[in-house]
This record gives sequence, C-alpha cells and structure tokens, in this order.
Amino acid sequence: MKPINSVFLLIVVFSILSIRSRAQQSPERAQLVVHYNFSHLRDTTKRAEPYTEKMILFLGSHSSAYKSYDKAMADALMKKQIQEQMAANGGGGEIRVMRGKNSGSSTEYYQFAGNGKLVRREKLINSYLIEEPLPAINWKINSDTATFGGLHCQQATAHFKGRDYVAWFCPDLPFHTGPWKLNGLPGVIVDAHDTKNEVVFKFDGVEDISKAPLVADATVSAPSSPNVTIVTIGGADDGDPNVIQLPQGAIKTTDKEYTNLREAMRKDPDAFTQSAMAGAGMGAQGGGGPQPVIKLKIGPGPVINNPIELPEKK
Repeated sequence: MKPINSVFLLIVVFSILSIRSRAQQSPERAQLVVHYNFSHLRDTTKRAEPYTEKMILFLGSHSSAYKSYDKAMADALMKKQIQEQMAANGGGGEIRVMRGKNSGSSTEYYQFAGNGKLVRREKLINSYLIEEPLPAINWKINSDTATFGGLHCQQATAHFKGRDYVAWFCPDLPFHTGPWKLNGLPGVIVDAHDTKNEVVFKFDGVEDISKAPLVADATVSAPSSPNVTIVTIGGADDGDPNVIQLPQGAIKTTDKEYTNLREAMRKDPDAFTQSAMAGAGMGAQGGGGPQPVIKLKIGPGPVINNPIELPEKK
C-alpha cells in the first residue's frame, strides 16, 4: 500500500467505539472451537475456481460465533507489521502495510439459541449488526454414521435456503449449532454440504479452549510524536478472541439499510468514508496538524451468479 503522506503516520486500527447497538448480548467464554474449510462456487462459469476460506466456529453453552480464521490471521499479521515498523522508525516516517489475497471475510454470524436470534455482523468502516430470527430447519435424522477426527457423528438432511443439505453432527458435543446459519440438531454440526457440492463446510479439526488463559487487549498504540496522526476506524475488535460477544462499537441496522450503505460506498468510497468517520465523531488524534484525507480504492467485486442463499422454486 502506498503511503498516504510522508508527514502523517496513518495507522488504521479497528478500535474506536462508534454508536452503540442495543442488540448486545451477555458475553460468554467459548468452550470449544471447530475449524472448517469453507468453499462456495460463486461463479458457475468457473467451476474449477470456487471461493475458499478457512473458518472457525466458537461454541459456548448459550451462543456461538462463526468467523473467518483467515481474517484473524491477516489482522494479526497487519498489527505485527505496524508494530515492527513503528519500533524501527521511532514513530516517524512512513508505514507500509501489505495484505494478501486471502485476507478473509469480515462477515460474522452469531447464534443465540436462548432467545432465538441470529445476528450477522458486517463491516463498512463501522461495524453493523443485522438481526433476524434464528432459522428453524426441518432436519431429518437418519441412521448413517461416520467419524470425523475421532468424533462419532450421525447424518441429517434438510432443505434450507434453496438448497438440499447433508450434515454430520456429533451427539457427544451437545451444542445445537453449526457453521453459518445451520442449527437445530442435537449436537454440533461438524461437516455439511449441499447435494451439488457448491457450498461446503468441511471439517478441519476441533479444539478444547475451556482452560485457555485469558488474552489481554491487543490494540496497537502509537508512540508520542509531533509527526504522528492516528486515525481509528470501526468497532472494537480486540480483546479475548475466545469470548463470544457482539462488537461493542456496532450499529444496529436492517439488511435493506446495509445494502444501501454498501451501494453508497461502492459508488463513492471516499465520500462514504469521510461521512462515516464524521458521523461517528472519528478523526485525527495527536500531531495538531491538518486532518489527513483517506483515499480508498475499491476494485470490482467478485462475480456471484450462484449465491449461497437461493430463491425457492415456485
């Protein structure tokens, strides 16, 4: 990434609180995490090139969180790059942050079985929360069994969001949840796919984190310098990753409103960014100089002619 200004140090840290959402749920410490290799055939004209991403499902007694493992690793690398360059240049000069192609998706899904809620978290400068009822899926459990990583699992099938799914759940892990929006079986869903293999949640391991030590807040902070300007964007994403909780600095919205926001950002990303920061009271801190102008370059999005959720045939 090219430096924005040689005088100002631009640090993009997703840490400041914006408008608080009323959709907050009580934080819960995760007990287990399940890893998945997710693949989705987005573009049917390129069947040999499905979208792939490593995902992770955090499991608590009353809630779950499904997130991108690739994004977590990319964010950790970005913070490391910032910290190393800050240490090397003493807080002055330029910072260059490189992010690879597999930087992961910012979309997250939170299931709260106790009150029947599903919350999708999206990010466009700020974090947004879209709430809907937890889907009721009409599963049919059959007698087929299989083992995944030493877990004894049973098969279930269902029609959901325009697709026919085959899922494997583990009764020995009594969490009634799964990846994405899948839920409602008497055991965590460790593996699932639609019958065309266009959407696949492939099991890639399970970890017991119930006794993992607490993780302190890992927010990157800049050294004091007259030539340093810190720009903070978005909600608080740091802290203990093993605690299931909605971002504290998130804005509650609807799917329609979020779609309109995303379209506005696509049409004029610079104006959207400045407006979002001003509306949330975000700006430069330190330095005492002029406000840096953030320029975003947004390329064309992926071709998606085969969305994960298909319209039902009439």
